Amino acid sequence: MSFILKYKSIDEKRDLPNDDYTIKDLLNDMDLSPQTIVSKQNGDLVIEDTIINDGDEIQLVQIIYGG
Repeated sequence: MSFILKYKSIDEKRDLPNDDYTIKDLLNDMDLSPQTIVSKQNGDLVIEDTIINDGDEIQLVQIIYGG
């Protein structure tokens, strides 16, 4: 089972480590802060507790702060 990850220059297929792998698990594995990332699953905005399913496309978008 696998999913597609898109983040900045990353566009790759990744294996799902378990059946209840979530967006939060992915962010932790990548050392990314959930406060600075917007997550999309198959084009829809999702929360951190969303489970990633086989064949999903997960897009992570970095939020830019400034003033």
